[in-house]
Amino acid sequence: MKGTYLGEFEELVLLTVASLANEAYAVVVKKEVEKNADRKVNISAIHSSLYRLEDKGFLSSEFGGATQKRGGKQKRFFKVTSAGFATLQQSKDLKEQLWKNIPQLSFSH
Repeated sequence: MKGTYLGEFEELVLLTVASLANEAYAVVVKKEVEKNADRKVNISAIHSSLYRLEDKGFLSSEFGGATQKRGGKQKRFFKVTSAGFATLQQSKDLKEQLWKNIPQLSFSH
């Protein structure tokens, strides 16, 4: 497994794959990231992140059946691994702790 650092975009992609359960393939991940993050995303950025997350051991993938609609090409479906879930949990815990550490005075005007 490569390094376990998780960048902001990778975290968005990983969370999106987790939320899609068994329907996570690149095009759907792209649409969900764009919808939830309210930003435009290039499909190649999605592919790069998915493969990088798989290289890190945070995702696994398998091919679905080929369809005529896709010109005989198979979809590659991604799933979050136990290491991926653990990394997401660590990221969430860290952010929650950092938010708790912010003094209430920081929010006054």
